[in-house]
Amino acid sequence: MSRLDRRELRVFPLRERKNDLRIAEIAVTGEHPAPSLSDKQQSQTTRTAEHIIAARKGNKPVVLTYGAHLIKNGLGPLVAQMLERGWITHLATNGAGSIHDWEFAYQGESSEDVRANTAQGKFGIWEETNRFLNLAVAVGGIADLGYGGSVAKMIHEEGLTIPSVEEIRKELASLASQEEPDETLGALADLLYLVTTFNLPAGKMEIPHPFKKYSLQEAAWRLKTPFTVHPGIGYDIIYTHPLNCGGAIGRGAVRDFLAFADSISKLENGVHLAIGSSVMAPMIFEKAMSMANNLSLQRQGRPMSGHYLVINDIQEGGDWDWSKGEPPREHPAYYLRFCKSFYRMGGQLEYVCLDNRDFLLGLYHALAGY
Repeated sequence: MSRLDRRELRVFPLRERKNDLRIAEIAVTGEHPAPSLSDKQQSQTTRTAEHIIAARKGNKPVVLTYGAHLIKNGLGPLVAQMLERGWITHLATNGAGSIHDWEFAYQGESSEDVRANTAQGKFGIWEETNRFLNLAVAVGGIADLGYGGSVAKMIHEEGLTIPSVEEIRKELASLASQEEPDETLGALADLLYLVTTFNLPAGKMEIPHPFKKYSLQEAAWRLKTPFTVHPGIGYDIIYTHPLNCGGAIGRGAVRDFLAFADSISKLENGVHLAIGSSVMAPMIFEKAMSMANNLSLQRQGRPMSGHYLVINDIQEGGDWDWSKGEPPREHPAYYLRFCKSFYRMGGQLEYVCLDNRDFLLGLYHALAGY
């Protein structure tokens, strides 16, 4: 079976791309006024805040899983303030959520015209985004970092340190001689391939991020809040670049999934927020929850309980009360597949049909009132 050779692609400099969003113009912070909400929306937001405050008082996790539009709506700085105040203990996003945040930190702009650029063979085929993100994950892999931590660290340190070929080979030989080498062996092999194939010079690769104050990933690294990225192979623009290494990406993603699962294993009486992620969030959550219950049954003789699950999206759900169970087929809420997935995870489910800017800003002000 033949495969496309990405080295034949013409890769374009990021500076040539016209961007639709500028983070300085769209950034939302807690200094913005509280939004005007309906009685139901205000009640749901207040209830969510109450559960978060109770969870944090009990030293229980509050996990926020989100899609890329949270970042594209300028909410990264607001969520960073929530991290600073200790309201959120774990962040999880998809590949695009990391990419848009990085582009904002690097150049202050993001979001291209997909239709126009695809027709020109340009969509996603950008040098800086793809080179630096792929390298970050590969370099982070030899330091036991996951996908999210690798990118966040690069933003924070404004660069990457590339080891020499000799250093990599020496470490490879040392690990290979051990009876039970750890997975760093594979990470070193992947990095060796990239360094030798693309003639990457050893030493510090300076990568300025003049807008990193807007980066949610950087805030997570700085505040030591777990930040995990859960990509799908081929879903994101980084897969169009020759420096993309499946081994490095897969390793980083698995590490991040296990870090996410660890947080979910402690979720009893905690809170999980899923904002604008109808596919990734329920998929990783249900597997993590199954593993958490497996461990809980072994340790406590029962599955986990008391977790509060909040979904925020803009798809109309017909005002279904999820405390009554799953809706019948004839009800519009039946087709909210992501709600059904979360409902089946036990605990209490709340679906908030609201623009994520209004929900998160309203939630911030509700939390600040305690």
